[in-house]
Amino acid sequence: MIVAEQKPLDEIKSMLKGCKKVLAVGCGTCVTVCFAGGKQEVGILSASLRMSTDLDGEAISIDETIVQRQCEEEYNAPLEADLEQYDAILSLGCGVGVQSLAQQFPGKRILPALNTKFMGYPSEQGVWEERCQGCGNCVLHLTGGICPVSRCPKSLFNGPCGGSQSGICEVDQETECAWHLICENQIRLGLFEEMMKIQPAKDWSSARDGGHRKIVREDVRIPDVEKA
Repeated sequence: MIVAEQKPLDEIKSMLKGCKKVLAVGCGTCVTVCFAGGKQEVGILSASLRMSTDLDGEAISIDETIVQRQCEEEYNAPLEADLEQYDAILSLGCGVGVQSLAQQFPGKRILPALNTKFMGYPSEQGVWEERCQGCGNCVLHLTGGICPVSRCPKSLFNGPCGGSQSGICEVDQETECAWHLICENQIRLGLFEEMMKIQPAKDWSSARDGGHRKIVREDVRIPDVEKA
């Protein structure tokens, strides 16, 4: 899931400077699950902004709504009918949701209320840990289901660095060494011999460093002639 957290209230207030009426829009998927942008968070943030801006003598009128997925235009479409009355939309969606709204409603200011962090795993109640960076070339079949790109600070591909001690990462003493976990898993699966094979340098051309990425599935794509 995409994990995000709310920006500081003062930062959000600074973005809204000069606005008189705002629509706060939550998202019903990932950011709801990580308690950053669901219905409850939209309500709490809106109430905080109303109170704080009123105390500052710059009261803002804030309406609230939530869509199922901000990253898909069909779910955002109902917002269009009332947009003229708002100075801006305050999006409590991930970065993709913010950009989707901005592309769909180019004449309206779209402001981000959240900082999008990573694709993560809920390791316990209230705790999310990064598990995937979307590098575009998955190697989990070689590493016991543990990602060395996201879980090793050095993104090593051929075993742990010299700083790993007793299964603990040298970068963070509270973090388990990813390669220690990988080795344990491969032993458990009877695949430790696979660890002896030297892996070539990773091809990073599929990762985000290569620029804007997209996937095209012609089998589900609607031809332009049909769109027209």
